[in-house]
Amino acid sequence: MSQSLTGIPVAILASDGFEESELAVPRTMLDQEGVEVHIVAPEHGTIRAWAETQWGDEYTVDKSLDEVSSHDYHALVLPGGVINPDTLRTNEKAMSFVRGFFEEGKPVGAICHAPWILISAQVVEGRRMTSYPTVRRDLENAGAKWEDSEVVCDSALVTSRRPGDLDAFCGKLIEEIKEGRHRKQHA
Repeated sequence: MSQSLTGIPVAILASDGFEESELAVPRTMLDQEGVEVHIVAPEHGTIRAWAETQWGDEYTVDKSLDEVSSHDYHALVLPGGVINPDTLRTNEKAMSFVRGFFEEGKPVGAICHAPWILISAQVVEGRRMTSYPTVRRDLENAGAKWEDSEVVCDSALVTSRRPGDLDAFCGKLIEEIKEGRHRKQHA
Protein backbone atom coordinates (compact mmCIF):
# COMPACT_ATOMS: atom_id res chain seq x y z
CA MET A 1 0.00 0.00 0.00
CA SER A 2 2.81 2.44 -0.74
CA GLN A 3 1.03 4.13 -3.65
CA SER A 4 0.91 7.90 -3.19
CA LEU A 5 -2.46 9.59 -3.32
CA THR A 6 -0.96 13.06 -3.77
CA GLY A 7 -3.09 15.09 -6.14
CA ILE A 8 -5.66 12.35 -6.76
CA PRO A 9 -9.13 13.97 -6.94
CA VAL A 10 -11.90 12.61 -4.70
CA ALA A 11 -15.44 13.99 -4.45
CA ILE A 12 -17.51 14.28 -1.30
CA LEU A 13 -21.14 14.67 -2.35
CA ALA A 14 -23.31 16.43 0.23
CA SER A 15 -26.14 18.89 0.78
CA ASP A 16 -27.49 20.71 3.82
CA GLY A 17 -27.99 18.45 6.81
CA PHE A 18 -25.01 16.09 6.39
CA GLU A 19 -23.62 14.70 9.64
CA GLU A 20 -20.64 16.98 10.27
CA SER A 21 -18.13 14.38 11.45
CA GLU A 22 -18.96 12.14 8.49
CA LEU A 23 -17.70 14.82 6.09
CA ALA A 24 -15.04 16.50 8.23
CA VAL A 25 -13.17 13.37 9.35
CA PRO A 26 -12.90 11.70 5.90
CA ARG A 27 -11.89 15.04 4.35
CA THR A 28 -9.15 15.53 6.97
CA MET A 29 -7.84 11.97 6.58
CA LEU A 30 -7.86 12.24 2.78
CA ASP A 31 -6.13 15.65 2.98
CA GLN A 32 -3.41 14.03 5.13
CA GLU A 33 -2.84 11.53 2.30
CA GLY A 34 -2.41 14.37 -0.19
CA VAL A 35 -5.76 13.79 -1.90
CA GLU A 36 -7.37 16.74 -3.69
CA VAL A 37 -10.80 16.73 -2.03
CA HIS A 38 -13.75 18.57 -3.57
CA ILE A 39 -17.04 19.11 -1.79
CA VAL A 40 -19.68 18.69 -4.48
CA ALA A 41 -23.26 19.84 -3.90
CA PRO A 42 -26.34 20.54 -5.99
CA GLU A 43 -25.53 24.26 -6.01
CA HIS A 44 -22.62 26.64 -5.34
CA GLY A 45 -22.24 28.50 -2.07
CA THR A 46 -22.19 26.77 1.28
CA ILE A 47 -23.86 23.76 2.84
CA ARG A 48 -24.64 23.47 6.53
CA ALA A 49 -23.78 20.50 8.69
CA TRP A 50 -25.88 18.76 11.30
CA ALA A 51 -23.72 18.20 14.39
CA GLU A 52 -25.40 15.32 16.26
CA THR A 53 -28.31 17.26 17.81
CA GLN A 54 -28.10 20.75 16.31
CA TRP A 55 -27.00 22.67 13.24
CA GLY A 56 -23.23 22.77 12.81
CA ASP A 57 -20.77 24.70 10.68
CA GLU A 58 -21.12 25.82 7.09
CA TYR A 59 -18.80 24.31 4.47
CA THR A 60 -17.85 25.91 1.17
CA VAL A 61 -18.93 24.01 -1.93
CA ASP A 62 -16.03 23.50 -4.35
CA LYS A 63 -18.08 22.32 -7.33
CA SER A 64 -21.75 22.09 -8.20
CA LEU A 65 -23.26 18.98 -9.76
CA ASP A 66 -23.61 20.93 -13.03
CA GLU A 67 -19.80 21.24 -13.22
CA VAL A 68 -18.71 17.68 -12.50
CA SER A 69 -18.78 14.15 -13.81
CA SER A 70 -17.73 10.89 -12.21
CA HIS A 71 -14.95 10.87 -14.86
CA ASP A 72 -13.33 13.79 -12.97
CA TYR A 73 -12.69 11.80 -9.78
CA HIS A 74 -11.00 8.62 -8.58
CA ALA A 75 -13.50 7.99 -5.76
CA LEU A 76 -16.68 9.22 -4.09
CA VAL A 77 -17.52 9.73 -0.41
CA LEU A 78 -21.13 9.99 0.78
CA PRO A 79 -21.60 11.33 4.31
CA GLY A 80 -24.83 10.52 6.09
CA GLY A 81 -27.09 12.37 8.43
CA VAL A 82 -30.82 12.07 7.81
CA ILE A 83 -31.55 15.27 5.87
CA ASN A 84 -28.62 15.09 3.43
CA PRO A 85 -29.23 11.67 1.83
CA ASP A 86 -32.98 12.22 1.82
CA THR A 87 -32.43 15.40 -0.22
CA LEU A 88 -29.82 13.95 -2.58
CA ARG A 89 -31.75 10.78 -3.40
CA THR A 90 -34.44 12.85 -5.10
CA ASN A 91 -31.93 14.77 -7.25
CA GLU A 92 -31.48 13.09 -10.65
CA LYS A 93 -28.13 14.85 -11.26
CA ALA A 94 -26.87 13.41 -7.99
CA MET A 95 -28.15 9.94 -8.93
CA SER A 96 -26.42 10.09 -12.32
CA PHE A 97 -23.17 11.30 -10.69
CA VAL A 98 -23.26 8.43 -8.15
CA ARG A 99 -24.11 5.75 -10.74
CA GLY A 100 -21.15 6.86 -12.83
CA PHE A 101 -18.68 5.79 -10.12
CA PHE A 102 -20.17 2.30 -10.10
CA GLU A 103 -20.22 2.04 -13.89
CA GLU A 104 -16.54 3.05 -13.97
CA GLY A 105 -15.49 0.62 -11.21
CA LYS A 106 -14.35 3.35 -8.83
CA PRO A 107 -14.32 3.23 -5.02
CA VAL A 108 -17.36 4.60 -3.20
CA GLY A 109 -17.69 5.10 0.55
CA ALA A 110 -21.07 5.61 2.26
CA ILE A 111 -21.69 5.95 5.98
CA CYS A 112 -24.72 6.06 8.27
CA HIS A 113 -27.88 7.00 6.29
CA ALA A 114 -25.96 7.60 3.01
CA PRO A 115 -26.89 4.14 1.63
CA TRP A 116 -30.33 5.68 0.96
CA ILE A 117 -28.57 7.50 -1.90
CA LEU A 118 -27.21 4.19 -3.21
CA ILE A 119 -30.64 2.56 -3.00
CA SER A 120 -32.13 5.35 -5.11
CA ALA A 121 -29.19 5.11 -7.54
CA GLN A 122 -30.10 1.40 -7.90
CA VAL A 123 -26.59 0.09 -7.17
CA VAL A 124 -27.08 -2.04 -4.03
CA GLU A 125 -28.67 -5.26 -5.30
CA GLY A 126 -26.56 -8.27 -4.32
CA ARG A 127 -24.01 -6.14 -2.44
CA ARG A 128 -22.73 -6.77 1.10
CA MET A 129 -23.27 -3.58 3.09
CA THR A 130 -23.83 -2.00 6.46
CA SER A 131 -25.54 1.23 7.51
CA TYR A 132 -27.22 2.96 10.38
CA PRO A 133 -29.55 0.28 11.81
CA THR A 134 -32.75 2.05 10.72
CA VAL A 135 -31.65 1.82 7.06
CA ARG A 136 -31.23 -1.97 7.27
CA ARG A 137 -34.70 -2.91 5.99
CA ASP A 138 -34.47 -0.42 3.13
CA LEU A 139 -31.19 -2.01 2.02
CA GLU A 140 -32.55 -5.54 2.36
CA ASN A 141 -35.69 -4.59 0.42
CA ALA A 142 -33.43 -3.24 -2.34
CA GLY A 143 -31.58 -6.58 -2.49
CA ALA A 144 -28.47 -5.83 -0.40
CA LYS A 145 -27.05 -8.25 2.17
CA TRP A 146 -26.85 -6.23 5.41
CA GLU A 147 -24.21 -6.88 8.11
CA ASP A 148 -23.82 -5.30 11.54
CA SER A 149 -20.10 -4.46 11.27
CA GLU A 150 -18.09 -1.26 11.73
CA VAL A 151 -16.98 -1.44 8.10
CA VAL A 152 -18.01 -3.66 5.19
CA CYS A 153 -16.17 -3.65 1.87
CA ASP A 154 -17.66 -5.32 -1.21
CA SER A 155 -15.51 -4.78 -4.32
CA ALA A 156 -14.65 -1.11 -3.65
CA LEU A 157 -17.99 -0.27 -2.01
CA VAL A 158 -17.11 0.72 1.57
CA THR A 159 -19.92 1.20 4.09
CA SER A 160 -20.06 1.92 7.82
CA ARG A 161 -22.79 2.35 10.42
CA ARG A 162 -22.16 5.59 12.32
CA PRO A 163 -19.63 8.27 13.34
CA GLY A 164 -18.05 5.87 15.86
CA ASP A 165 -16.91 3.76 12.89
CA LEU A 166 -15.09 6.60 11.09
CA ASP A 167 -11.55 5.36 11.76
CA ALA A 168 -12.29 1.95 10.23
CA PHE A 169 -14.32 3.55 7.42
CA CYS A 170 -11.59 6.02 6.45
CA GLY A 171 -8.83 3.42 6.70
CA LYS A 172 -10.64 1.00 4.40
CA LEU A 173 -11.69 3.76 1.99
CA ILE A 174 -8.08 4.98 1.65
CA GLU A 175 -6.96 1.38 1.04
CA GLU A 176 -9.56 1.01 -1.73
CA ILE A 177 -8.58 4.33 -3.33
CA LYS A 178 -4.95 3.17 -3.39
CA GLU A 179 -6.04 -0.02 -5.16
CA GLY A 180 -7.80 2.03 -7.86
CA ARG A 181 -10.48 0.67 -10.19
CA HIS A 182 -12.16 -2.60 -9.36
CA ARG A 183 -13.50 -4.97 -11.98
CA LYS A 184 -16.20 -6.26 -9.66
CA GLN A 185 -17.53 -2.79 -8.74
CA HIS A 186 -20.71 -2.49 -10.76
CA ALA A 187 -23.92 -0.56 -11.24
